Amino acid sequence: MNILFLSKIEPAERWIPGLSQLLPHDRFFTPDSYDPAEIDIALVARPQEGIVAGLPNLKLIQSLWMGVDGLLADATFPRARPLARLVDPGMVAAMTESVVAHVLDYHRHHYVYRAQKLEKKWHRLPQYMAADRTIGILGLGELGTAVAQRLLPFGFGVAGWKRRPAQVPGIDCYSGSAGMQEMLARSQAVVCLLPLTPETRGLLNAAAFALMPEGSCVINVARGAQLVVQDLIAALDAGHLAHAYLDVFDPEPLPADSPLWAHPGVSITPHTAALTEPRTAMARIVENIERVRAGQPALNLVDFGAGY
Repeated sequence: MNILFLSKIEPAERWIPGLSQLLPHDRFFTPDSYDPAEIDIALVARPQEGIVAGLPNLKLIQSLWMGVDGLLADATFPRARPLARLVDPGMVAAMTESVVAHVLDYHRHHYVYRAQKLEKKWHRLPQYMAADRTIGILGLGELGTAVAQRLLPFGFGVAGWKRRPAQVPGIDCYSGSAGMQEMLARSQAVVCLLPLTPETRGLLNAAAFALMPEGSCVINVARGAQLVVQDLIAALDAGHLAHAYLDVFDPEPLPADSPLWAHPGVSITPHTAALTEPRTAMARIVENIERVRAGQPALNLVDFGAGY
C-alpha cells in the first residue's frame, strides 16, 4: 500500500516511524514527494484544502481525529471515497477523565472555593450526594457512552440523548426533540459530546439553558460552534447557570478580546479534553488498513448524509 500522511497539525514524525514498524511492507509518503495516482490510503488531520480531492485512486481516507466536521467543511472533499473516523482508546480514556474532573469540580463546589480563595473568603456551601445530581450527556456514541459508564460508579443519576433511540444499561436514554427537552430539564450538569452538524450548530443556546435547573452547569467538550456565547453569558449573569466548563471554541485559538476569558463563571481549557494518542491510535489505523487490504470495509466509516 502507498500511504500518504496529510496534516497541518499532527507532526509526521509522531506517526510515520511507528506505523512503518507496524506496516513494514507498505510505503509512506509526505506532501513533499508523492505521485497522486499511486496513493491508496490518505491519513489526514486538517489537510490543505483541496489536496485530498487530487488523489484519484484512494481506497480509504483515515482521519487521525474522531471529529470529521473540519474535513467535511472542505467543499472539494471527495465524498465518493470511504472516510473513517479514528476511535482511539487513549482519546476515549482522556475524554472520560476530563468530563469526570469537571463534573466533580462542579459537584463538590471547587469552582466556587477557588474564587473564594482569591477573596480570602471562608464560606461553606451545602453538600450534595451524588445521587442528588443528574448528569445529562448530549451524544451517546463511543465517547458519550464511555463517559456515562464512568460516571455511574460515583452514584450520579446519568441520562443521555442520542439522535436515534438507544438503550445503554444504567442510563436513562432519550431521543428526539421532546426527549432532549426532557433530559435538559432534569440535568444539573449537561455535557455536550455531539458531532458538529447543521442540526447541532448553536444547540447550546438560551432556550436550552432556560430548560436546565437553576444552578446547573454546562460542559462543552465537543465543538465551539455548538454554543451561543452571548446566551451563555446572559444565563450566567442572571444566575440561572452556575458555571460553564469550555474546552472548545469558535474560532480557535480563543481571541484575546473574547468576554469568556474574564468571565468568573467560565473555566477554560485550550481544546485539551482529549488529544489523539499515537501509542493507542496506531493499532486502530493498522486494523483499518489491513481490512482494506483484505477487501473488507473499514471500521467507523462516516455517514456523509448524517455528517459524522
